[in-house]
Amino acid sequence: QIVSDQSLEVARKYSKRKGVLKGDDLARMFAWMRPNDLVWNYVVNNYLMGEDPPPFDILFWNNDSTNLPAQLHSDYLDMGLNQPFSHPGEFEVAGHAVDLSKVTADAFVVGGLTDHITPWKACYRTTQLLGSENVEFVLSSSGHIQSLLNPPGNPKARMFRNSDIPADADTWAAQAKEEVGSWWPVWGQWLKDRSGTLKAAPRTCGNETFPALYEAPGRYVFDD
Repeated sequence: QIVSDQSLEVARKYSKRKGVLKGDDLARMFAWMRPNDLVWNYVVNNYLMGEDPPPFDILFWNNDSTNLPAQLHSDYLDMGLNQPFSHPGEFEVAGHAVDLSKVTADAFVVGGLTDHITPWKACYRTTQLLGSENVEFVLSSSGHIQSLLNPPGNPKARMFRNSDIPADADTWAAQAKEEVGSWWPVWGQWLKDRSGTLKAAPRTCGNETFPALYEAPGRYVFDD
């Protein structure tokens, strides 16, 4: 069992001891959430049959993992245990009571139809937690990574949309219409409709009050 009170505490102590949760450890944990596809598939094809894994740009991108600070890892575990977002006002973060119903800004929420890490129906619940009057929910027809890394031009890209946001995810899905293409242009237009006039980009990063800490692209946590 991956998720239990005991396993989460073991994970918390592991990262605390090192000060960081290594990107490789995080990647392995996600792989074991879909062992048939992401573990045993490679054992059979690569180790037993001696086949080279086919080039796949998405998995190449996924392999570029980074480290997670131990405290942030611990905070994420607490969120999983306590579910603070669905208990308005009962939990405190950085001196503030957590209550997403106080958030009234327009929201654009995306879910992945075959996402095994953040199931789309769980993502849909975000629409019911926010106090926003205008919420757009788009369901992309891919998994955890491919749903987001979904640029225009992909002939396989599909999405489902429904301007009504009922309380139940299945009701939303039953009324949603399938559309061909990436959700990126939809999001782009959504942002454009809520943006002001164009401004010239700054010539340098930071300012006197908030100077840039490092040259781009920055530094990873606990560089090796």
